[in-house]
Amino acid sequence: MLTGTQFAFNIGFYAVLPYLATHLGSGLGMAGWLVGLVLGLRTFSQQGLFVVGGALTDRYGPRPVVLAGCVLRIAGFGWLAFAGSTATVIAAVLLIGFAAALFSPAVESETAREAVRHEAATGIPRARVLAVFSAAGQAGAFLGPLLGSLLLLLGGGFRAACLAGALVFVAVLAGHARLMPRRAPAGRTAEPRLARGAVLTHRPFLVLCLAYSSYLVAYNQLYLSLPAEVERATGSQAPLGWLFALSSLLVVGAQLPLTGWSAHRIAPRTALVAGLVTVAAGFAAVPLTPGGPAGLLPGAVLVVLLTLGQMLLVPAARGLVPDLVDDRQLGFATGALSSVSGLAVLGGSAATGALLGAPGPVLWTVLAAVPLTGAALAFTLPAGRIGKQRG
Repeated sequence: MLTGTQFAFNIGFYAVLPYLATHLGSGLGMAGWLVGLVLGLRTFSQQGLFVVGGALTDRYGPRPVVLAGCVLRIAGFGWLAFAGSTATVIAAVLLIGFAAALFSPAVESETAREAVRHEAATGIPRARVLAVFSAAGQAGAFLGPLLGSLLLLLGGGFRAACLAGALVFVAVLAGHARLMPRRAPAGRTAEPRLARGAVLTHRPFLVLCLAYSSYLVAYNQLYLSLPAEVERATGSQAPLGWLFALSSLLVVGAQLPLTGWSAHRIAPRTALVAGLVTVAAGFAAVPLTPGGPAGLLPGAVLVVLLTLGQMLLVPAARGLVPDLVDDRQLGFATGALSSVSGLAVLGGSAATGALLGAPGPVLWTVLAAVPLTGAALAFTLPAGRIGKQRG
């Protein structure tokens, strides 16, 4: 159910998100800076508030938080479909972002908890369960834009895409209301404030947050530095869609075999370090790769290596969280991991934007140094468990 939820979430979300900027600029006539502000507010209201959703999950359990998030996402998409002024668009976008800040930490922490239980019962590594979850999300991210494009081609426009996204979340809401069990909140008997303070000052968890942040700063370059590179090489950003499709198809096709291999042969810490080094290699390869057909070869190499690194490190990083924090604060820790990373992306994107005008070798060397620094930090973490070698 949780894996299907992630699949459906991303179908509904990505049926709308890729077309939001064009709708705001061309459809509503917003200035470019205002479009950027609206998109930034959506990201902040989601990533920056993950920690809130995680804390509420620990306090009340995942079921009511997921249901509330679905209701807010339905309301947000419905509002956005008919919003015509700047104020109403911003309010709808904030509602959509906050909805994800509620249900995503609840679903992710519950998935991690069930993955640990499944590992204890069967010996199947938790990273493999988390990899299924990631692959389902990527499959949804691949199909969502296709649904949005189909609705646009059929003449439904942006409003139809929003309403289709809302209908997806109506189905998710109904499924969770019927199937998601009522579980006693893990933190109800604890002292939440003291426990949360301990999580935020726990050195290994903070190191994991910083290492994971370096990955997200690097991954965000798919939306910042990669478009600039594709436009420089081809004179247009039109080929970007093919590169994004390549990334999603790689995850859908290779995530489970790659994670199945790594989970039984290398420790989670090793997978995290190897993934970050692979991401760094992708950035380093851009100025070294000769231009291929239509000049897309350097960008394609970056996308392939960044995606391979992502497939190695994301299940490993999320699988380490239950080992580093108390189970009663797993929701808070899952949300904090995303919130800290979101703040890092906010600062890292500003710094990277300032570097876009620098010579290519300088830009890509600096970008490669970010995940390399994360790999050095990750090397200090506990190794974690390999396959059936459980404590």
